[in-house]
Amino acid sequence: MTEPLRLSKRMSELGLCSRREADEWIERGWVRVDGKVVSELGTKILPSQRVTVERQAAAEQSKRVTILINKPMGYVSGQAEDGYKPAVALIKAENRWKEDKSPAQFHPTQLRSLVPAGRLDIDSVGLLVLTQDGRIAKHLIGETTSVEKEYLVRVQYIKPGKLPESELKRLNHGLILDGKKLLPAQVKWQNEDQLSFILREGKKRQIRRMCDIVGLKVVGLKRVRIGRVKLGDLPVGEWRYLNEGEEF
Repeated sequence: MTEPLRLSKRMSELGLCSRREADEWIERGWVRVDGKVVSELGTKILPSQRVTVERQAAAEQSKRVTILINKPMGYVSGQAEDGYKPAVALIKAENRWKEDKSPAQFHPTQLRSLVPAGRLDIDSVGLLVLTQDGRIAKHLIGETTSVEKEYLVRVQYIKPGKLPESELKRLNHGLILDGKKLLPAQVKWQNEDQLSFILREGKKRQIRRMCDIVGLKVVGLKRVRIGRVKLGDLPVGEWRYLNEGEEF
């Protein structure tokens, strides 16, 4: 027999919104199950039951922004820590890229509930996504995500000679981190000291740890693409909106 599950979890599974958004909508009376309004948090339903949301929910969701920033070194992706500023501190009118084609107008209220969808550590630079939209966050960092992330990685081999071909193959498929085999990656040389990495997962400091295993020291790391969205010409420390029609 099918087990009942929390309505907010079911809404997230259906791709309607994030769990946090679901709880907000339930409290506001914007969610119906089999045509009846459900406004009590924690309500459980069967997967076979029909879930619909009121138009107000869709209207509010459409106002939520997603911002792309070219994160400089020395900024943390999430909340401020150890005296370092968070990347969200760069999102202000004067740092908006002059060539941003989005018609959206910047307003400080857009900074509310703006969370990183995938992190870049403090020593890494490049494309960082900050979003108010729970659907985008789930798509990029949810447990089942398969969205590609592409990085350019400058390295030094700490052993004599060059990195053997067999070790490059291990980077592509064959390494274990935290007791688990990594998903296959695409790793190839761009030039004599720079590798391109394409990953479908994002363990903490994954690329640096992968390189360490095969005797490579990471000198610089830059994320240049997430899914179909590229960093492109966005200058360091500047940001733009994710445009309508642009999808990861």
